[in-house]
Amino acid sequence: MMSSVKGRWALVLGASSGFGEAISLKLAGAGLNIVGVHLDRKGTLPHVDEIVQKIEKTGSKALFFNVNAADAAKRTEVLAEVAAKTDGIHCLVHSLAFGSLKPFVTPDSKDRISQDQMNMTLDVMAHSLVYWTQDLFEKKLLREGAHIFAMTSSGGTRVWPTYGAVSAAKAALESHCRQLALELAPMNIAVNAIRAGVTDTPALRKIPGNEKMIVIATERNPARRLTTPEDVGAMIQLLVHDEARWMTGNVLGVDGGEDIVG
Repeated sequence: MMSSVKGRWALVLGASSGFGEAISLKLAGAGLNIVGVHLDRKGTLPHVDEIVQKIEKTGSKALFFNVNAADAAKRTEVLAEVAAKTDGIHCLVHSLAFGSLKPFVTPDSKDRISQDQMNMTLDVMAHSLVYWTQDLFEKKLLREGAHIFAMTSSGGTRVWPTYGAVSAAKAALESHCRQLALELAPMNIAVNAIRAGVTDTPALRKIPGNEKMIVIATERNPARRLTTPEDVGAMIQLLVHDEARWMTGNVLGVDGGEDIVG
């Protein structure tokens, strides 16, 4: 029988849709309380309320913040509330999908990615993992034996038109996970990147050519289907237990075998 995680807290960055939503619900189903950080406009806030209600129906607590997770001041505000209302974080999930989808080189310079857009993409989708971890550690909110998961993709090693900045962010995110795994090992904190297969999420739908990507992934996957957010949530639900601490510093494929097919 695996150890119980009931009553512990998970902090999910990007909790209102896609992977973050599914992971939040799966972890709540396992008994974890959820701190959710998300950035939504008025039109999508009713869906956030639905997620909170689903979490609370499991008997778990939900503490959600509609803020920019890459804003240092907002991060400080959120962690002040976390310190006041929780006994520390057992699981940090980084699932932020916000970046520039522009090519590097174009005939007209106005159509190519700018330095600000490149920096923003790397900051939000990669470097913010380090900053949240640093602050959690400094404020003694990261419990010994905790787990950290960051959502990467095959873009960390592969290319797709207009995906260059996001690919760079995914590669950097995987590197950050390895470095954090090394530095946090003395506290028995496991840090892993989760490489999901192609998944039909709001983030995927923003990528130009996503329809072709979906067709290719479906044909390539041995199961002849796309990965779902629930597939990923179920895996993290398994890995969040104490018994999985020794697995750290990895890029873990959750894709039904999609990546192994040439």
